[in-house]
Amino acid sequence: MKVKEIMTTKIISVDKDDSLKHVLDLMKKNDITKIPVLEEKKFFGLVTDNVIAYKLGSIRKRGVTASRLHASSVTEKQVKTISPEEDVKNILKSVGEPGPTMLPVVEKDKLVGVVTKADLLPLVTNKNQLHSIMQKKVHVVSLNDRVVHARRIMITENVARLPVLEEKKLVGIISDIEIALAFALLKKSFSLGRQKHHLDELLVKDVMRCPVVWSDPSMSISNAAQLMMNQNIGALPLLENDKLVGMVTRTDLLRTIVM
Repeated sequence: MKVKEIMTTKIISVDKDDSLKHVLDLMKKNDITKIPVLEEKKFFGLVTDNVIAYKLGSIRKRGVTASRLHASSVTEKQVKTISPEEDVKNILKSVGEPGPTMLPVVEKDKLVGVVTKADLLPLVTNKNQLHSIMQKKVHVVSLNDRVVHARRIMITENVARLPVLEEKKLVGIISDIEIALAFALLKKSFSLGRQKHHLDELLVKDVMRCPVVWSDPSMSISNAAQLMMNQNIGALPLLENDKLVGMVTRTDLLRTIVM
């Protein structure tokens, strides 16, 4: 199977000189977390919610609003590109490795498509139950934890999202895109002198996504892949008797693919 058979050809992209506000507006409108960046219609790099959250939350950028930053200031330029003729097997070998999770498909310097983990989910056919692959150690936060605390856990533990619990019950989930959008709004709403205080006091309950799509550990891996595709989500918290017992991500599911 070739990359051209599974890649997404309807590409949402930005120019490197577009404002970061425009990038965030596109992410929110289209419910996406990564966007290819172009320079004179040629592939330039990738902008991700992870890097945006880091830039907007860092001390040296605290006084800069999203409208004053350009896409180029948050673009990852050292990004591996692939050919439409590349074998999908080669992509699967790198699943879970560090680096951007969107692979730009380039032909003669032109961006002709992208491959995301979501594009690979239809290849998941494993019928085993989720409990056989789920992550049992799940990092969580509470409603009244500060967002900067949640962000610190995500960076330290190298996780993309955190379930939010209230009295041990799942009530929400927080990820880089929610944090990036919240930071951008806060920096637009408050003067420079008040931004640090409000950044530090921003609570998880103010930015988390809810309700949460979840599953039971007995669901099959292939059905979980279908659920993730239908709901456009990157992870499934797993509950038993209303208690969080584990988590599976797209990466966990993709590692079950045998080709």
